[in-house]
This record gives sequence, C-alpha cells and structure tokens, in this order.
Amino acid sequence: MMPCRCRRSNFSCSGKKTDSFALDSLRLSSKKLIDAFPLDDVNANFVRTVNHCVFSVTQPTPLKGPLKVAAVSKAALEEILDLNSSVSQLDDFAHYFSGGKLWPGSVPLAHRYGGHQFGFWAGQLGDGRANLLGEYTNKNGEKWELQLKGSGKTPYSRAGDGRAVVRSSVREFLCSEAMHYLGVPTSRAASLIVSKEPVWRDQFYNGNVRKERGAVVLRLAPSWFRIGSLEILARAGELDVLQKLLNYVIEEHFPTIKLSDPDKYLVFYSKVVNETAHLIAQWMSVGFAHGVCNTDNFSLLSITIDYGPFGFMESYDPNFIPNSSDDEGRYSIRNQANSGLFNVEKLGEALRPVLSSKQQPLIERILKEYPAIYQSRFHELFKAKLGLLGNQEKDDYLIAYLLKLMEDTGADFTMTFRHLGELPARRLLEPAVPQDMWALWDLATHESFSNWVSMYLLRLKRQEGDSDEERQSRMKRVNPRYILRNWMAEGSAITKAEKDDFSEVQLLQQVLQHPFQEQEAAEGMGYAARPPGWAQSLKVSCSS
Repeated sequence: MMPCRCRRSNFSCSGKKTDSFALDSLRLSSKKLIDAFPLDDVNANFVRTVNHCVFSVTQPTPLKGPLKVAAVSKAALEEILDLNSSVSQLDDFAHYFSGGKLWPGSVPLAHRYGGHQFGFWAGQLGDGRANLLGEYTNKNGEKWELQLKGSGKTPYSRAGDGRAVVRSSVREFLCSEAMHYLGVPTSRAASLIVSKEPVWRDQFYNGNVRKERGAVVLRLAPSWFRIGSLEILARAGELDVLQKLLNYVIEEHFPTIKLSDPDKYLVFYSKVVNETAHLIAQWMSVGFAHGVCNTDNFSLLSITIDYGPFGFMESYDPNFIPNSSDDEGRYSIRNQANSGLFNVEKLGEALRPVLSSKQQPLIERILKEYPAIYQSRFHELFKAKLGLLGNQEKDDYLIAYLLKLMEDTGADFTMTFRHLGELPARRLLEPAVPQDMWALWDLATHESFSNWVSMYLLRLKRQEGDSDEERQSRMKRVNPRYILRNWMAEGSAITKAEKDDFSEVQLLQQVLQHPFQEQEAAEGMGYAARPPGWAQSLKVSCSS
C-alpha cells in the first residue's frame, strides 16, 4: 500500500478538501534565536529605546477587514517551504501568511538594530513593521527565516504605524523574486496579502496625504542580520552581546570559519567585504539600483534585502537615482560601489572593540582590497555580457568604450546588451542596424559606433574555437530580455492593483521567472519594447 501523501496538499485521502491541516504542518522554531541572545526585558509593545538585547518578543497586528491573496510564489512555497502551492486556496492561508494566525513553534520577534543612513549615524532603528516568525528547516536541510513585513507596530516603529501599503508591497514581492531569477543573491517573497484596512501615506513628503490599503509580504531569507545589527551593539558598548551575535552568525552561516580560530572575526570580515563587493557588481551587471544603501539595509550574508525605492536603469545614465528622496544622489547607481565600501568600513568599526591591538590594523588592510575585488568582478560580469572568453589586454577599454557610447546616446542598458546577443556579428557591419533592435539603433547614432564595432569584432575573432552561434547563446543566458522596469511595476501593475486588479502583478511574476527567454505574453504587453514616454515622469520614494 502506498503511503498517504495528503499532508502537503489541501485534500484528504478521501478526496475532500481539508481546512488548514497542510498549513498547520509547517512547524517553525524561534528557540535557537531566543536561547542564543538576551531578550528585551520589557514585554510590552510600545515604542521605546531598547537596551542590551537583540530581539523583542512582539505579536503581529492582524490586518483589518476582508483579506485577499493577491499573489503567491509557487516556487517559494514548494521549493523552500515544502508546501503544495494549492494551500493558497485554503481559507486560513491569508491569516497564516499575514500574521493573523501563527504556526506551531513560532514566537514572533522584532530585531533591534541601528545604522548609518545617508552617511550619518541614525541610532536605534530596528524592525519597525516586521515580525520574524521563526526558522524553518526544509526537506533539503536548508534553514530559512520567515518574516512578515507590514505586520504592525513594534518597539522600533518610531513614529510609524507598522504597516506597508499595496504599492510598496507589490514592488518588494515582484523584485525579490525577479532578482532571484536573474541570479542575484536575494531574500525571497512567498506571498502578498492585501486588505481593506486604510493606511495613510504622504508618498512624496509634499503634504499630499492620501488613503492607501494595507498589505503584508511574507519574505524569506537564511538570515535577516545586517551590518546595523552589529553597529548598535558596538555603539552601546554591549560587547558581550556583540560577541554572542558574531559567534552565532559565524557558526550558523560561515561554516568554513572555526570558532576556535583566534582570527575568526578578521576572516569573517574579509568574507563580508569580498561578498559585498561581488553583490554590488552583480547589481550593476543588471542595471539595478537599490536606492537606500544604508548600513541597516546591508545583509551580513551579502544578499539583497529591504526593497524600497529601487529601480532598474533604463537609458544608461551613471547618475541614475531611483529614490526621489535622495536629493544629493548619494545612492545613484554610479555611487553604489562606494556606498558598499562605506558600509563595510562601518562594519570594520563595529568589529574593532572585539579585536586585539594587533588585529585592529588588519581591518584597514582588508578594507583596501575592496576596490580591486569589485573591479575584478565587475569586469568579469561585463565580459560575459559581451560574450568575451578569456582575458585580453584591452577588454576593460572595450567595456568602458561601450558604456561611454551608451551614456552619450542614452541607449537602453538592458536591451543594448540583449540586442548585441540577438544579432549575428556579421550584421553589425551592415550600414543600418535593424529598426526593431531599437536599443542598438539608438547606440548606432553615435559617430564612434563603427569604431567600437570594429574593435569588438576583432576581439571576437581572436576567440579560437568559438562560433558566433555559441557567442549569441552565451549572451542570451546572461543578458535578460525582461526586467522589472518602473513603468511595468509602478505605472501599470500597481495602478491596477490599487483598483483590486492583480492580474498584471501575476503576469509580471510569471514573466520575470524566465527573464532570459522570449515570451509571447511579455512581447504582447510590450515588456521588451521601447519604454513609453510617460515612464520618464514616474517617481518612487522611501514612503511605503
């Protein structure tokens, strides 16, 4: 007799639909975190300064009014949480995935951290609208922490209401999943739950307060610890807790580092510096600008977290600023690498109190390696975008030359590389670029385009044993045809979502799961076409 397999579905062995049995089978644990660190000794949920702890125990505030399951990630449910995606049809799904009900083993926590925001120490920040529900170990042995975003006030909410709104929640849900499929290390999103609960926001900080709807995203990451998690402990002089947190992060997430190694904190620092440089180079390779590169938004595991006013660059512009609140352009796309350097420098400062006098000077030595690590990874990624094999003397110049032409002409970043991979090399020599390859058409208006093409073709010719078909295939695997452009998210999907129509959110989710493959539905929606003129006026702010 075959064993029963109904545990992860929404049907019993008799074929009848169950209520919440499959959802109850997801068991979380908060024990490891609670046992590892001192907890906030005030067991009450009001805004305050919190000392000598890493977490406060807090309960999510359930969303009011009828709830709607606006979108789910089938991959996140099935591949991370071991749930059959059909559970999203259960009556209790929206309650479990928005904080109205808790899974067995969950003790909700809000994390205390600080951070440097726009270059200045901001003091205590923390999870002001998030609850860490606990850790889940899936069938592959992977450990994931489940966190609700938009689940109500905590001791760290400051003047906020603890809520997130539909527009920002749609953006986080779509972008975290899109980045995963682009191959960029990132947190994931399992679900988007919306309600009728009114939430008031001054979106652009101009006095125009309007009523929006509350929403909650259940997001997943191996860890939510960030640079600011360590900074606040160092700043407060809580060195015993600082060492506990460092040891925990190393033991749980850096298995190659031995806790018995007297230089463990330096080895840890070196790894974070290295991986942060790699992460930002990957952002650059897909034209992604995070928008708020504060230390409280930078993961110790070097994954992309906290999607706020991000943006994918369209016309190539090193000064592209996705965040309308960033008046000085501190977090423009050209400044991301320097922001990463600033952030790991602040991480080094947080580590100094637990280092010996002989170890402390080594922080600067490790930090000095960051620019070279970043540049090496950047050029490796951009050589792949151009289909180049091996290393040749003028490769860096070839890349820089192309980017300068793109900047001068305003050629689209994503589609220029994609079109180069779709066009046979011999056709680059023709007098006119095909008009349907609109990004290359724009690039070809530059007087130096033919010079760059000659250099590029000569470089390709020197790749022994490589065919043009193989080059095109390689380039199509690393240059997406579809990215989450602002006009697709803010101007189209979110506009519909705010009218309770989530059809385009779901379509975008499906399209962005296969960003490198041409898709009929995406082409029909114009997702790879020249962006509409009105897209240039779209703005995104920190308000969410």
